[in-house]
Amino acid sequence: MCGMVATAGFAASHAGGENKSVEARHHQMQMIAYHTGILGGIAKGEMEYDSAMVDAAASNIASLAAMERATLWIEGTEQGAAADSRAKPEIWSDAEGFAAAFEDLETAASAVVGAGDTAAVGAGMGDIGGACKACHEKYRGPEN
Repeated sequence: MCGMVATAGFAASHAGGENKSVEARHHQMQMIAYHTGILGGIAKGEMEYDSAMVDAAASNIASLAAMERATLWIEGTEQGAAADSRAKPEIWSDAEGFAAAFEDLETAASAVVGAGDTAAVGAGMGDIGGACKACHEKYRGPEN
């Protein structure tokens, strides 16, 4: 019975031409960007250094990067096949590389937890930004 309910819920979330997984991915990326913005603001001195805020933002990025991707990155939701998607087909043809890209972000964000000052946050932001850039260059298509 649970399987039937789960299947029905999944099907309903993808009915009517609107793909909820693409929308959910956008929200995941917005949350990563939000928390990266906090760290960036601290690193640039635009926000006061606060170790609890640094740890929370970095931990949240790591958790978002560690999310199970099976329900978000559904084959057939690539750019051109699903509205508002910028996902390149390489996400599915190079699934191991795509998973590794998220692992790189998780590792980079986890390393910022415990950063003792603004300079340490800035150094960690270089790795976080590098992980984001590498993934986007390989797996994200141009704006629609």
